Amino acid sequence: MQTPIPATYMRGGTSKGTFFNLADLPEPCQMAGQARDALLLRVVGSPDPYGKQIDGMGNGSSSTSKVVIISPATDGVHDVNYLFGQVAIDKAMIDWSGNCGNLTGAVGSFAIFNGLISKDKIPENGICTVKIYQQNIGKTIIAHVPIKNGQVVETGGFKLDGVTFPASEIKIEFIDPVDEGGEMFPTGNLKDTLSVPNVGEFEVTMINAGIPTIFLHASDLGFKGTEMQADINSNSETLARLEKIRAYGAVKMGLIDDIQQAKTRQHTPKIAWVAPPVEYISSSGKTVKASDINLLVRAMSMGQLHHAMMGTASVAIGTAGTIVGTIVNEVAGGGRLTEVCFGHPSGRLTVGGQSECVNGKWVARRVSMSRSARRLMVGNVFVPTDSF
Repeated sequence: MQTPIPATYMRGGTSKGTFFNLADLPEPCQMAGQARDALLLRVVGSPDPYGKQIDGMGNGSSSTSKVVIISPATDGVHDVNYLFGQVAIDKAMIDWSGNCGNLTGAVGSFAIFNGLISKDKIPENGICTVKIYQQNIGKTIIAHVPIKNGQVVETGGFKLDGVTFPASEIKIEFIDPVDEGGEMFPTGNLKDTLSVPNVGEFEVTMINAGIPTIFLHASDLGFKGTEMQADINSNSETLARLEKIRAYGAVKMGLIDDIQQAKTRQHTPKIAWVAPPVEYISSSGKTVKASDINLLVRAMSMGQLHHAMMGTASVAIGTAGTIVGTIVNEVAGGGRLTEVCFGHPSGRLTVGGQSECVNGKWVARRVSMSRSARRLMVGNVFVPTDSF
């Protein structure tokens, strides 16, 4: 027998995921634990040794192997709680350690569609401001969702590189986007030297904003910054080298105690490399001109080069890029920037950042960007009853 569970399949930014209202999950799965993870793994179709997730809602990539659980907020400050799970494709593992910035763009719309936002907050025409509590990192995100005739506007003319069709623009603000109780720069330095045995020494900026991220110079890796997925993901030696750098960086950031722990913490930290702007051809065949961007950025997600750019990594880029002294800022031209436009495999993206140094400690006040979102399917997802 199978259990039907109400669900919405949504695109948010350059990612897709299966969204649930917490109250719709089977009771044993409404709390953290083995039952919940087993259910969600089966929904997505993991673990799959074939890497395709044919028997689930995942599509065999880190950008589509995702789950989201939304619930009403009860703190009197936020409208909804947003919990994100990054589901491993070939392992029975869900990483709950970070946020998905792309799917963040769909949270406000989902909440409105599912009656989780008070009707008096939804204008007949205009913008509905949804205040989201991101449970993974304990932070506030504000989504500005366009409304027409009392309904969410999903279609429109806003084009997001990495997404084929235009849609309606949703502006997202990440407020104080540093993990609860954490330091923006875990070592206290804007730049560090990271030593990786049998690999080398690298100048890095390690930042905890949006999601913990390790930035390196592309040239130090033997890269140009114009790499596409096929250049990286088809080379097992390169992937192993990047993963080793990520593991040692995670230890230096204080996220894990031993490099072996990185195997069970694949979602965070991210590893990314930066380079000065040059003209290149994006994955869609469009020319990205050097004059239209401040820098090039490529980032890894779950052991693979991302096809565009993760939303949370974009927060890290926007924050680091607007702080003088980081390698991201230096590669972007240096100086006091209020935003950076970076080139990624699918095109370019502009991110605004606002940070300040208070008593010798850097604080990120706000990072903003535009996303889009759309419902792809609403109904029931069926899960074999004996799987959770």
